[in-house]
Amino acid sequence: MSGKGEVSSVNCLTFQRVLPGPIERVWRHLTETELLPSWFGGESAIEPRPGGAVRLMGGHIRGLVTQWQPPHRLVYTWNVFDPGAAADAVSAYPESYLTFLLQPGEAADRVALTFTHLPIPPPFTPQSAMGWHTMLDMLTAALNGEPIAERAEYMRKNAALYGVDLENLAR
Repeated sequence: MSGKGEVSSVNCLTFQRVLPGPIERVWRHLTETELLPSWFGGESAIEPRPGGAVRLMGGHIRGLVTQWQPPHRLVYTWNVFDPGAAADAVSAYPESYLTFLLQPGEAADRVALTFTHLPIPPPFTPQSAMGWHTMLDMLTAALNGEPIAERAEYMRKNAALYGVDLENLAR
């Protein structure tokens, strides 16, 4: 051991999307309890403040808001739990961080979204990419006022993009 610090790297997913605006409308879809289920699934809520609780997909995902800067930056922790896990359960997976950065798009009615998720354990990288591609497709449909298909339909399409076998997901 040398005692020196060492540089390491972690897997990170980044997506960039151009969404229909205005920016305040996109922010509402990312943060408001009544709009989250359209793309994130039922029983989803984010407390609108730094330190606020994040509870998504019926508690399958839990975390805390670390940055709340409406309508431009939302950052929160991401912890995966087994369905029905107790409130004081400890996740078997490493905590990660999600960042949603919204900026005005090139056109007046467009919003540039940059989304990052890090770290992602290597065995989960393709699956996470498929999952976030699916979620962002659903968000885009919601913002466009289009009917949102069943999540499984988006997942089948996106599984092919990332080489994910939906019958053998990483656990």
